[in-house]
Amino acid sequence: MNPTTLRHLWSTIEQTQAQTLLSLDQSDLADCLLSQVQQDKLLTPEEYNRLSTYISLRIALIRDLAQSRLNPQAI
Repeated sequence: MNPTTLRHLWSTIEQTQAQTLLSLDQSDLADCLLSQVQQDKLLTPEEYNRLSTYISLRIALIRDLAQSRLNPQAI
């Protein structure tokens, strides 16, 4: 996976409302993020699968970051 795609993903995560990131289950969250990235950048099937795996492995981090945006004093 190239660095541009990763930067785009993390930018998308930052732009997505924290409540949305916390309210979706793991599968729906991954689908939502993949869909948003794909809207801006057409992914090949291989890139899509790699990005899906990458997101799945980082769901806890994504949720922690979203939680910290809702409750910044808890850091």
